[in-house]
Amino acid sequence: MNKIYVGVDISKEKCNLCYRRGLETVREEECLNEVKELKKAFRSTLKTLGAVMDEVLVCAEYTGRYIYPLTVASQELNLFLWLDDPTRIKNSMGLTRGKNDAIDAARIAEYAFRYSDKAVRYSIPDAALVSMKNLLSDREFLLADRKRYQSQLSDQKMYMNPRDFKHKSTRWKKVIKSIEEQIEAIDAEIDTLISADPVLSRQKELLVSIDGIGDRIAINMIAITGGFTRFQNARQFCSFAGLTPYRYDSGTSIRSKAKISKRSNQTMKALLHMSAVNVATRMKESEYKEYYERKLKEGKHIMCIMNVIRAKLVHRMFSVIRRDSEYTRQYQSA
Repeated sequence: MNKIYVGVDISKEKCNLCYRRGLETVREEECLNEVKELKKAFRSTLKTLGAVMDEVLVCAEYTGRYIYPLTVASQELNLFLWLDDPTRIKNSMGLTRGKNDAIDAARIAEYAFRYSDKAVRYSIPDAALVSMKNLLSDREFLLADRKRYQSQLSDQKMYMNPRDFKHKSTRWKKVIKSIEEQIEAIDAEIDTLISADPVLSRQKELLVSIDGIGDRIAINMIAITGGFTRFQNARQFCSFAGLTPYRYDSGTSIRSKAKISKRSNQTMKALLHMSAVNVATRMKESEYKEYYERKLKEGKHIMCIMNVIRAKLVHRMFSVIRRDSEYTRQYQSA
């Protein structure tokens, strides 16, 4: 077997690469996390190993914006790049000892070798999607800033001299107003991006046709899923978003009840929760409201019920995208 498996551990400034041929590690190296340096490293090492680009599988963890140089380098060299969930890679290794960047790269290379049949080739998202993700990231940063200033104002009012608080309040309200203006500008820019792209515009139209799905959750869903290309189905996304309960059993001893993983996209999880609360408790005519009330009477825990509703909303979103058809409400209240 001549296939080369490359594990890449990515950090902000550098990448560690581990090249593996079958069970044997044949080369380890380090380079700057830059497109030019990654291309140089790949070309030089693969030439030394006598490998051709078609015989190479590059694997790395999907870790946000730091993966960008690797995605560009892989595309320009026509390398098969597989970006997988960091939690899935970590859990596949079982109990491990020791940790540094070189060790992590070796473990990722081993993961690529063991699970190569599950590899999915990564393609760089459309420019509009990349811009959307960057804008949403900036928006979350600004929202956190606004919350911090607002909390300071409410917390300190009772513990400051009224005159001092008045001056402070005036200054910070100006800051909060500036932040809100920036958030509005970001929202307008996102709307422009979506309106200019027929595919994204159609996806948003389909998503907001679902009860409980508004503009914000639809836009975040499109960005996070890469226009519904990053996840093969709703179940994969539920796992990513922390909506799938896991049991922790060992032999005949049950260590704990099934729990929701805290390793998840917290923004998406929070948005889905707000949507679930809305359709379950506030909408007058909703199949989810009936389900929620029935399960409460059965004695189910409220968060278990909400988690099921969140997952149902995800499945419904994937369904309208797959069918390219708006959601049609069939529920009729008794």
